[in-house]
Amino acid sequence: KGAFRQGFLSANPIVLEPIMTVEVEVPGEFQGTTVSNLSRRRGMILGSDTRDQMIVITAEVPLSEMFGYSSDLRSTTEGKGTFTMEFLRHAPVPKDAQNEIIKEYEKQRAEANK
Repeated sequence: KGAFRQGFLSANPIVLEPIMTVEVEVPGEFQGTTVSNLSRRRGMILGSDTRDQMIVITAEVPLSEMFGYSSDLRSTTEGKGTFTMEFLRHAPVPKDAQNEIIKEYEKQRAEANK
């Protein structure tokens, strides 16, 4: 147990999160709102294209930021927007979020050991 802990800590572990490829299809008048909404969710916009008079925005977004997105998209596009997402890869969690996760874990562990 002690050897594993020592080896684990010396390896400088990091927390990873799943990154999704997101494709959003919206009417042109909602393009700006949709792009800013994805950016707010830590999304990296890869590009946009036109398909059948709709704008298709492609982005990479952490899965944790996508919860509640369908409701937001529906309300900001008057129900006219759709999206699909697919797993792409794992990436390191930003340092501030990683510190928060570790702090929460340590708090739960301390409460369980009481």
